[in-house]
Amino acid sequence: MSERLTLTQIALLLGYAVAMAGGQLIFKLAANRATPDGSLSERLVGLVNPYFVLAIVLYAGLSVLWVWILTFTPLSRAYPFVALAFAITPVLGILIFAEPFSTKLAIGIALILCGLFFVAG
Repeated sequence: MSERLTLTQIALLLGYAVAMAGGQLIFKLAANRATPDGSLSERLVGLVNPYFVLAIVLYAGLSVLWVWILTFTPLSRAYPFVALAFAITPVLGILIFAEPFSTKLAIGIALILCGLFFVAG
């Protein structure tokens, strides 16, 4: 395994991070459909809805993809790309769910992206 990532590896890792963020959006949709009232067992059963199942299936597929990526990519080079999901997810939360935006959030996302640049670049 080479230390330098190929364009294919970078594309796969970027796609993985975007899909992870998408999975978080689907989990949020599942949470929005859940019942906040009732007993603990009723609330847990209420979490199991089509969005929740879809997110679980997506994450199962992403787990297989991740292991496959690691067969030809060093973990130390691949894992920093997971941090992209930590930058993408809040932005999508703001755009899709009208979640609050703050300067601190923007700075945090910028720092994540800078860190990825230094580690993976």
